[in-house]
Amino acid sequence: MFEYFPGNYVWNLAVVATLNNGGYIDEVDRACRPVRELARQGSDAGTAALYASWSAVADRLIAEAEADVARGRLVGAGARYRRASLYVSQAERLQAPGWAGRNAAYQRSIDLLLRAAELGGANIERVEVPYEGGFLPAYYVRSGAAGASPAVIQWNGLDSTKEMMYYSGFGDDLAKRGIATLMVDTPGSGEALRLRGLTARFDTEVWAAACVDYLQTRPEIDPDRIGIVGWSLGGYYAPRAAAFEKRLKLVVAWGANHNWGEVQHARLRREGEHPVPHYWEHVMWVWGQPDLDGFLKVAEQVSLEGVAERITVPFLITHGVNDRQIPVRYAEQSYAQAVNSPRRELRIFSAEEGGAEHISIDNLPVVGAFIADWIAETI
Repeated sequence: MFEYFPGNYVWNLAVVATLNNGGYIDEVDRACRPVRELARQGSDAGTAALYASWSAVADRLIAEAEADVARGRLVGAGARYRRASLYVSQAERLQAPGWAGRNAAYQRSIDLLLRAAELGGANIERVEVPYEGGFLPAYYVRSGAAGASPAVIQWNGLDSTKEMMYYSGFGDDLAKRGIATLMVDTPGSGEALRLRGLTARFDTEVWAAACVDYLQTRPEIDPDRIGIVGWSLGGYYAPRAAAFEKRLKLVVAWGANHNWGEVQHARLRREGEHPVPHYWEHVMWVWGQPDLDGFLKVAEQVSLEGVAERITVPFLITHGVNDRQIPVRYAEQSYAQAVNSPRRELRIFSAEEGGAEHISIDNLPVVGAFIADWIAETI
């Protein structure tokens, strides 16, 4: 994996994610260079300064985009707004839960993305999924296919957002294959957590039912061809959902997460890397727990032990051989236990081909295309 900040895995992860989601290397360098020395102090120190540095690059892009708009150059303006949104989003992801500017920064990333879509004519629709008396915020990408098309629900993980799922281009990959995508901020993530106060829960079939219900209201969707994909912690969320929500017709773990509770105990022993700075504050925020003991009790429920064998639909697991957050053995466990899946496949990406890191972030577009092909062939 490209390591701009030597020895700082968490900040490097943000850089690589940004570059693989459409960031420009010159702009990323301009954002990172002022905080290069701060990175030597570890992932927790200096995150507010990092946000300021990345936000300054976004500010410049916004000014340039507005100048483009004034001259009628709307497509170019949309592209600049998209990158500004991406930079703000990735920098916001690295902040402490209690950082005073967090919600405003996140809202800014949404507003910039929607402005980009408006100017550039992007295939994206902001939608609301009814859920327990409220709504889950989501983006919908149309398939473009004639007639009723299949659809995929895409879920993020512990710290990513629906905006990051959109930046990845996975929805466009599926649309080119005649498949619609519903990208959802589930409880504990993105807008659902930050702006609506919805915290995570282990029984993800409840979220899945809400998403399937919503898709079945759309006349352009074939109600009998709906699948689900989850990356990172979504590698637990999505398989758990498919095990119990039987209207789902396939499932993909984009990075396995077979026993996340066990991983938390390993992290307490300083084994493996964290995905974000301020890690223990972050997980307590996501799961709505006031202290570490309460969080660990909840985390122990986040396991596919005794669940994977209940998956009765096609099941693809992808994983990087050098995943420093979730060891590859967890992918092997999910595969070994999913004995009732009629078509299960485990695809381990090597260092030589790329995609060897967590959720294959080091070669994300290539792995996303592989998953999109598998879904198209399967559904």
